[in-house]
Amino acid sequence: MRVFVTGGTGHIGSYIIPELVAAGHEVIGLARSDKAADAVAGLGAKVRRGDLSDLEGLKAAAAESDGVIHVAHRQDLLPSGGIDAVAAAELKIMLAYGEALAGSGKPLVVSGSLGGPGWDKLGRPATEDDPALPGGDAYKGTLRVRNAVELAVIGLAERGVRSSIVRIAPIAHSTTDVGFLPLLIGLAKEKGVIGYPGEGANLWPSVHARDLATLFRLALEKGQAGKYWHGIEGPGMPFRAIAEAIGSHLGVPAVSIPADVLMLPGYFGFLANLVTLDLQASNLITRQALGWEPVQRGLFADMDNGHYFPAG
Repeated sequence: MRVFVTGGTGHIGSYIIPELVAAGHEVIGLARSDKAADAVAGLGAKVRRGDLSDLEGLKAAAAESDGVIHVAHRQDLLPSGGIDAVAAAELKIMLAYGEALAGSGKPLVVSGSLGGPGWDKLGRPATEDDPALPGGDAYKGTLRVRNAVELAVIGLAERGVRSSIVRIAPIAHSTTDVGFLPLLIGLAKEKGVIGYPGEGANLWPSVHARDLATLFRLALEKGQAGKYWHGIEGPGMPFRAIAEAIGSHLGVPAVSIPADVLMLPGYFGFLANLVTLDLQASNLITRQALGWEPVQRGLFADMDNGHYFPAG
């Protein structure tokens, strides 16, 4: 297949492109700068110059491809408009893809998240059959505002697009991780302790970036239209266990941050609303439908591997 990929130089995208190339696909990666173009080419893909603000360019690239994997975001909008502006821009991108791919039966695979508020209220593990939770003004400034994007992608299935969402675990780990886990490690180094919310019993799922890349490829190749897939290596682990593992590596104590002070300026800062979520989830449908099995080392083994805590 000729596959158009956005976000190919990001953490997850830099694993997706080699995964597709190794499987025999021709990959065209979006690049907005000379540096990004060199990185895309270095991963084995052809380069298409452009950026996410050029909707006509994205439509043309999608129409010329046999499938699209979209893992890019308008990070440039975060400083001025926050996640709300990022989500609004991304919704326009999805609608543009819909115009380009309508009636074609071509796959469109878009990154989603298990990190929004609401999953912790289900009282059971979230499954792939659970639709995106409704958003609204009450959730401005949280990941849940992006659910409108996921709903739009799933809705494209009714317009003849083989569209699907890969919901990504809040911790996607690898040797090149720049996400949530490095943030926690940085906090622990800064504060001299590693915190966890309350009793720390809330579950957090994780996934290795290489396994996640395989999942994106499988969703592209054989995923059904209008489906959600869960990019998690297991049901999750207690937040306290993650904190204690970080503390053990850094030689700092793991301490409880009481619930009544979590939202005050202090240890977690802007992460306070996120770290309290209980994000238990299942990947059974994903494994059965796509034949996906995580094979890379798990989170704790990856933390023991040295790249998160280099000697000295």
